[in-house]
Amino acid sequence: MAKYGKWVGLGLGWALGGPIGGILGLVFGSMYDGMQSVKFESKGQHPFGDAQHTRPGDFAASLIILSAAVMKADGKVLKSELDYVKQFFNQQFGASLAKENIVMLREVLKQNVNVQDVSSQIRQYMDYSSRLQLLHYLFGISMADGHVHASEVEVISNISGYLGINNSDFVSIKSMFYKDIYSAYRILEITPDANNDEIKKGYRKMAVKYHPDKVSHLGEEFRKAAKEKFQKVSAAYEQIKKERGIR
Repeated sequence: MAKYGKWVGLGLGWALGGPIGGILGLVFGSMYDGMQSVKFESKGQHPFGDAQHTRPGDFAASLIILSAAVMKADGKVLKSELDYVKQFFNQQFGASLAKENIVMLREVLKQNVNVQDVSSQIRQYMDYSSRLQLLHYLFGISMADGHVHASEVEVISNISGYLGINNSDFVSIKSMFYKDIYSAYRILEITPDANNDEIKKGYRKMAVKYHPDKVSHLGEEFRKAAKEKFQKVSAAYEQIKKERGIR
């Protein structure tokens, strides 16, 4: 007998929650169809409510959907990537909701996600600092096995463009994971021929842009992740100062 739950969920989700709602509606519908093999427990309010009340641009939903897109980019989902996401969700949402989120992630991994549509919706509802932190998180997934893969970088680059992130900011965050002799300069969004005053100005600008307080509303775990990004800016500045003998 044909299964219709996922298509009903898709229609409800798309109508009431845009592309993100459509994907989550499809996932909820698929889980409903396979309820004998998949049990979804909801204790308290889930970060995205339910398929009929998906909040457009919800950050938790964005994490799940874009995580899946990056994890699938090279044609295989690695245990190290899944462990990275599990750990992050546990710290961000608590064990109970993290377990539900991982169930959702496994279902989203089975879907074909239109990254452009989802990213465009996120761009509409999410502030710029949060989008920068989302980009940093996605690179973290890619680096979970110790390597940033070209296919994953390509997907992250496309997501960055759809999110409306400036190319200089994309290069800055990418350089925190891709290291070469000019990485420190790229992190500060300056060139190697910049003078000492330009270096100091670049550092101050990036220190403000990446300050952890700018994403404190996303939760403590994201604030911690933002602090890591902030520390990489400081480390880049210290490296350049040491190389140039700047006091």
